[in-house]
Amino acid sequence: MSHFKIPRIIIAGTNSGVGKTTIVTGILAALKQKGLTVQSYKVGPDYIDPGYHQLASGKAAHNLDTWLIPADKLVPIFAKTAFDNDIVIIEGVMGLYDGGRTGISSTAAIAKLLDAPVILVIDAKSIGESAAAIALGFKMYDQEVNLAGVIINRLGSKNHQNMICEALEKIKIPVLGCIYRNEALHMPERHLGLTPVTEHDAHGMMSQLQEQISAQVDLEELLKIAYQSSTLNTKSEKTNDFHHSPLHIRIGVAQDEAFSFYYPESLDVLKALGAEIIPFSPIKDSTLPPVDGLIFGGGFPEMFVNELTKNTSMHESIRQACREGMPLYAECGGFMYLTKTIIDFKGQEYDMVGVIPAKCNMQSKLQTVGYVEATALTDSVLCAAGDVLRGHEFHFSQMTHDDIHEPFPWAFEFKKTRTGAVYSGGYAEKNIVASYLHMHFAGNEQNALRFLTKCMEFKQGRK
Repeated sequence: MSHFKIPRIIIAGTNSGVGKTTIVTGILAALKQKGLTVQSYKVGPDYIDPGYHQLASGKAAHNLDTWLIPADKLVPIFAKTAFDNDIVIIEGVMGLYDGGRTGISSTAAIAKLLDAPVILVIDAKSIGESAAAIALGFKMYDQEVNLAGVIINRLGSKNHQNMICEALEKIKIPVLGCIYRNEALHMPERHLGLTPVTEHDAHGMMSQLQEQISAQVDLEELLKIAYQSSTLNTKSEKTNDFHHSPLHIRIGVAQDEAFSFYYPESLDVLKALGAEIIPFSPIKDSTLPPVDGLIFGGGFPEMFVNELTKNTSMHESIRQACREGMPLYAECGGFMYLTKTIIDFKGQEYDMVGVIPAKCNMQSKLQTVGYVEATALTDSVLCAAGDVLRGHEFHFSQMTHDDIHEPFPWAFEFKKTRTGAVYSGGYAEKNIVASYLHMHFAGNEQNALRFLTKCMEFKQGRK
């Protein structure tokens, strides 16, 4: 058993859209400006918010999700990545008590798992003393959650601030910040939430955000609360549960503006198993680098269809690798890129790689979101038939295959955790596995090892 003294605090919200990411990003920037080493985290399955964290703190952010990673593995991973920082800031997901079915991986559940104090963000627009009633309700709902104070966001005036602060003082809930409305600090959004930092000048608003948060949030009190966090006791984190020699292989990972959805710790699992990660860009590079396997993560290929469709030399390079039998794994946006065409929101069709006999059509409404279990329907380079992966889906596109009258090599049988709905999805044939599933290798280590082993076999077969 190891003991870690990790100053930590969670910034939670009453619901989505209260400004958590803006506030956390500002706090990270302000603390870094003070010369502190800050590590950030995001509760739940999220790839975009951590990008803003990294821009502010200068360090890659990590995700905390007990659906994707079992709790007994998550705490050691947290301790390993959080240790030796001056302070840890954790951004919650949705409302404090919202998560998967029965509250799995909610902010409250993570707060209790990590014994971390919580600061609740309340959107004060259009409310007055009711803010105190909201805070009291959140505090009393689960008294095992250490609600240590609140930040009042989107205040309209000094009188507005006084009204809410006086009400909170009556019920003895500390106010750590009073933030006034500032539309200049509104982060751009689109169909999957915030626009990734790689696609706009997020640097331009960072100094202004840091300045406002420094002036309107009591950072010293926030630090004081964080430093009062209890000692975290946990078993030493194991890299993996398998005994084998390092594999010494090169894995090409698509990383650019179109493909940016990767959990850092998930890639670290591959590195720990002996893989060297070789980034490449399906937008900018003309051919694949010399590698033994390929991974295409999620992202926004639908926003870069012009660039992707024009890079025909990359298409042919990927097709040739597939013909040679190179193992390939793809998630969501990567899955879309490997189909024959993507049809954008305007109905325009764009040619893609074409190694999957299907097309992806962008829809006006969200097609699915939430946690899923995916049971492998066949042996593949990623799974043995019957393997069950935990992951999540979040996409606006719909996949249709070429001939609906012919059997399609579905990769998985999906089951939604909230509704129990069951459906087939993805594609698995020969050396390719691709679907809308997002998963984390730290929670599916045996599948990481299987994929890398297949890559090693491919490497040896080419000699």
